[in-house]
Amino acid sequence: MTIQWVKVDPLVMNGEPFCYGSRLTVRNLLEMRAAGMTPSRIIAEHPELKAIGVAEAYRYAALHGERYADLLAADTGPRGRDVSD
Repeated sequence: MTIQWVKVDPLVMNGEPFCYGSRLTVRNLLEMRAAGMTPSRIIAEHPELKAIGVAEAYRYAALHGERYADLLAADTGPRGRDVSD
């Protein structure tokens, strides 16, 4: 079985893309990142998350940039790289 780390279900979280095994949306994770939280800290505070799930949420956001433009515009990602790199 392959896990789909980011899921979209109109019956869950009002259709917002969310991380498998959690009640955190991709937008929630991007907001935490914008507030200065590192992936390690996010996982420490939300142990239901896996590192690969957080990475896939960021990847999903980069692939759907129009949906997350407000959060991605100011985010240069780790070490100054653009998140779309």
